[in-house]
Amino acid sequence: MVPLILTSVWMWALILERMFYFRRMGRSDLSLGEAVEALKIQGTLLKTEGLRSRIVNNFLKRRTVRNRLDKSLIEHGAMQERLMLKRNLSVIAILAAVAPLFGLLGTITGMMTTFDVIGIFGTGNAKAMAGGISEALITTQSGLLVAIPGLFMSEMLNRRNNRMEGSLNELVLTLKRYV
Repeated sequence: MVPLILTSVWMWALILERMFYFRRMGRSDLSLGEAVEALKIQGTLLKTEGLRSRIVNNFLKRRTVRNRLDKSLIEHGAMQERLMLKRNLSVIAILAAVAPLFGLLGTITGMMTTFDVIGIFGTGNAKAMAGGISEALITTQSGLLVAIPGLFMSEMLNRRNNRMEGSLNELVLTLKRYV
């Protein structure tokens, strides 16, 4: 049960971190038109913390007068943001997939305990066998209780990531036209 609990805590900590990150990137973001206007004005840096704002601010900090280099800077900034968007998503999916295996490990140890009791006392002592069977069932159930919501949340976070990457790609293509 200890590895299963540690897996669950680690997985949910990563899930919460990603949820807050995606929320922060989407909540106070610019529209595509506002991002283009900020690029045209070439004024001060934007004060919002959204995904588009970060790309535009990063570009405005590093902007040159050379067209090809500026387009490369936009691509580079987008590449860095893509890495941040995908961060820990595969770890969450792996932890959710490993949880039932830890439950299965507990099932095996519980059944081994049951067979040890059978070997010592025979099948006449149901009370002694119940402890091993209980261990087997509880760990299996716990593994599934960790894995099922973890897989659901992993898929939800992947869908959010895909939407944000689509928005990021749209922004990059648009900004490259105006550079």
